Amino acid sequence: MLHSGHVAFFEEAATYGDLYVGIGSDKTLSELKARRPVNNEQERLYMVKALKTVKDAWINRGSGLIDFLEEIKKLQPDILFVNSDGHSSLKEQLCKDLNIEYVVSKRIPHGNLPVRSTTVLRGECRIPYRIDLAGGWLDQPTVSRLYPGPVLTISIEPDYDFNDRSGMSTSSRKKAIELWQVNVPSGDKEKLALTLFCYENPPGTKYISGSQDALGIVLPGLNRLHYTGDFWPSEIETISDNELLNWIEEHLWLVPLYPRQSDYDVLSHTHITAEGAKRLSDAAISCWNAIKERDLHAFGKAMSDSFEAQIAMYPNMVSSTILEVLDTYKKQALGWKLSGAGGGGYLIFVGETPIENALQIRIRREE
Repeated sequence: MLHSGHVAFFEEAATYGDLYVGIGSDKTLSELKARRPVNNEQERLYMVKALKTVKDAWINRGSGLIDFLEEIKKLQPDILFVNSDGHSSLKEQLCKDLNIEYVVSKRIPHGNLPVRSTTVLRGECRIPYRIDLAGGWLDQPTVSRLYPGPVLTISIEPDYDFNDRSGMSTSSRKKAIELWQVNVPSGDKEKLALTLFCYENPPGTKYISGSQDALGIVLPGLNRLHYTGDFWPSEIETISDNELLNWIEEHLWLVPLYPRQSDYDVLSHTHITAEGAKRLSDAAISCWNAIKERDLHAFGKAMSDSFEAQIAMYPNMVSSTILEVLDTYKKQALGWKLSGAGGGGYLIFVGETPIENALQIRIRREE
């Protein structure tokens, strides 16, 4: 869906020289976003080529996030120019290997026009995503039966089209779309979340998705979900104070990695112990207290402590590549974690100042 945001992006890119545009194929976009684009590849190519700032354009022949590898090696450009939500450490490393300058757009709208995104313009779905800030895995009875504790979640507005299988609760969100189409309905939010949880996990389900996914999507604001060995939390505490939510938004940054691999198995080689569960619980409690006190340094440390406790029990959450990318950002941040448990998706940082090439999110408020 070509819009003013795309045109402004192309105009900004064209200030660096002759602009060549590689377009993702319908097949690639379907694999990354788990849906087909509104306009097919030939329509998109026709419109992009018609823009006066574009010297030439084509449909990339590869797949995945680096679907343009063949084309970039052939073209040998001076610069690769990407949007902030299209930034990836893989693209950045590719440019280093090929001696190409890597530039991330500042997302500057034209004149007085509003900032535009395809996700917002489509208007087809306002169902949120979710991020767990600390305590992830305690919503699984195999962990919280060993030691109880909280999972902290925030409900995220769908301002970006987050990649499929990226740890942002995309699977639960798809089920929510099947149930409610365009938005979470009004009514008792906990009952709605329970409905979504049961719908996603019918009788006979082999692997039961954690209820933090359904609750994190449906419950607005910041939520503390306390688990004591069952699939559903024994206690839920919600913070909807606007100033506190603004504070979280101001200091939370997401750096894109890449989608989770289809054959990925996070449950292999686990080392789940009572000591590990306690460590995870303690970190989540510390994180909750730090957020309530608006102690940014303690917030960052607790998030990192929670992440370290997770990967000690679930080492397949990370790979050497992810840890290498994380190391390049640590000096800019006070704390970090990986979105969900997907081995990809997004690195989430707590920072006093902006994180380079990172996204910021909006937390859903009460109606």
